[in-house]
Amino acid sequence: MSGRGKFISLEGGEGVGKSTQVKALAAALRQRGIALVETREPGGSDGAEKIRELLLTGDDGRWSARAEALLFAAARADHAEKTIRPAIEAGTWVLCDRFVDSSLAYQGGALDLGIAEVRAVNQFAIGELFPDRTLVLALAEGGARARARDNEDSDRIGGRPAGYHQRVDLAFRQIAAEEPGRVRIVDASGSPDEVTRRLLDQLEDLLP
Repeated sequence: MSGRGKFISLEGGEGVGKSTQVKALAAALRQRGIALVETREPGGSDGAEKIRELLLTGDDGRWSARAEALLFAAARADHAEKTIRPAIEAGTWVLCDRFVDSSLAYQGGALDLGIAEVRAVNQFAIGELFPDRTLVLALAEGGARARARDNEDSDRIGGRPAGYHQRVDLAFRQIAAEEPGRVRIVDASGSPDEVTRRLLDQLEDLLP
């Protein structure tokens, strides 16, 4: 395959069905003949997976907001260098379960570090390797769905109070409003097939 592959990230708050849609969207893209690498954050490379363990385990106070943001950026730098950039340079598409916009929303917005400040840290980590398209799944009752699914046994970040997750949602919407060409809000209500079709609609201009 010649040319540069596309880089797509799938985002959203807790309980919006993101994990289901990553698999469904990957299958739909492959059915269209697109060579695709699926990956995730935090993680996606050996080094980043080690940092994932540090980030998602322990109590909520394990890391300060700044330390948390820097750990995510460090994991992302390794992920970008070892997994994402080689794939897209080889002409393969990459579909990532969370990427830089999670840091902008979760640490920059919801932890009040500032979206611009967290963006600057991540720009140092990944250079210009921002996704070609970021799809943000949005669902009003997502938090309640996540708690029912996880039986209150969430990871360190997922288990934060409802007010925190409301601020995450607002931050994602702010990012989408500021970068409408790259970031799209997608309604996550309805059947999984309906949501997958909405995601594909938002990729139509990038599809071969």
